[in-house]
Amino acid sequence: MRREATGPTRVAIIGGGYAGMAAAAELARNAVPVTVFEAGRVLGGRARRVDTDGMRLDNGLHVLLGAYRETLRLIELVKDPGEPTGLLRLPLELTIHPSFRLRAARLPAPLHLFSALLRARGIDFGDRVAAARFMAWAQRNAFRLAGDMNVSALLASKRQPDAVSRLLWNPLCVSALNTPPSRASAQVFLNVLRDSLNGSRADSDLLLPTLDFSALFPERAARYVQAHGGSVRLGVTVDALPQKDNGFELGGEHFSHVILAVTPHRVGALLAHYAALTPIVQMIDRFVYQPIFSVYLQYAPGSRLPFRMGGLEARYSQWLFDRGQLCGQDGLVGVVISAGGAHQALGQDDLARAVHAELVEYFPGLGEPRWHRVIAEKRATFSCTPGLRRPDNVTPVAGLYLAGDYTASAYPATIESAVRSGVRAANLVLQHA
Repeated sequence: MRREATGPTRVAIIGGGYAGMAAAAELARNAVPVTVFEAGRVLGGRARRVDTDGMRLDNGLHVLLGAYRETLRLIELVKDPGEPTGLLRLPLELTIHPSFRLRAARLPAPLHLFSALLRARGIDFGDRVAAARFMAWAQRNAFRLAGDMNVSALLASKRQPDAVSRLLWNPLCVSALNTPPSRASAQVFLNVLRDSLNGSRADSDLLLPTLDFSALFPERAARYVQAHGGSVRLGVTVDALPQKDNGFELGGEHFSHVILAVTPHRVGALLAHYAALTPIVQMIDRFVYQPIFSVYLQYAPGSRLPFRMGGLEARYSQWLFDRGQLCGQDGLVGVVISAGGAHQALGQDDLARAVHAELVEYFPGLGEPRWHRVIAEKRATFSCTPGLRRPDNVTPVAGLYLAGDYTASAYPATIESAVRSGVRAANLVLQHA
């Protein structure tokens, strides 16, 4: 029988990323005292602000979707009344420059999607029909597979033409799962398609941040937590979780519950002395990780891309963001490279030069960059492979819960997955307080 913690409810949250701050905000909303311990000086975890020469960058360039309901709910909860969300909402549009463009029509779902597929530019009509047929098959089968496989195998089994896979499904897979299609879970990919492309028209909207990722949610959540009687402590590393008096003692303070919201590769060290948690630690130790590289290039003021966000075909550069149009950072272009690949063999300066060469091949008006910065998150996410086992939020230790994008979920390692896990962990505390 599971023994629950007793006494006054006081919660420690280890980690101030999106999962940890989601848990903190949800508990604060329910009047539960919360203390957040964050080892870094900036909130956000693997989606945080990086300050460079007075310029606010992000350690990862992310896009949110209209289907990210929990993230949107919590942003609305913690922001000031009347304050903009910090997200630019645009109808679904995918541009793979110069070959491909898909734009959702202003029609009710799912007609907006099928119309977009059948009207896509850059592939022939037969290929468009094949893409629409794939989505129709997924709908008929409730986006469920009898047995998981990799995305490449699924696309081959459904006879998706090379152009459709190369220009549509593969870029979506890599950006959503941060795992190459030849290794990525087809079931998780279908889950993403189900929630983003098969729901309401608004679910497929692209939400492009106009703030840095620390300001977008975690810092707002910190102010909300503090206004509701909690505290957020930066630059504080927690190295152990000793139990004491039906709870936990951290820094000489007693907590009835702990939500561990650190990156998965830090979980093992914090839980190693709990014999009951050995299976969880072993499960996480089997994870393989994928990187995300963000390349920033500062061009002359007035330099612009022909879009706010778009992709390149078969290049190091996958998705391009015009930070001038999005964040008011005139002339700054951000480029994201998801998952592993040949780019990992290049030094940072060589990678920046290679990315610049790709950009000016298509957009020669950019000129030469004045400076560059490469941010490499080498263990950005777990590799989302078929049948991967992920730990639950509940642990066998009374009062101890896990939160993070790596915990069991239908989603890959996304901001929404992190936020949902934090909310689940908070609700478990509320249920057992």
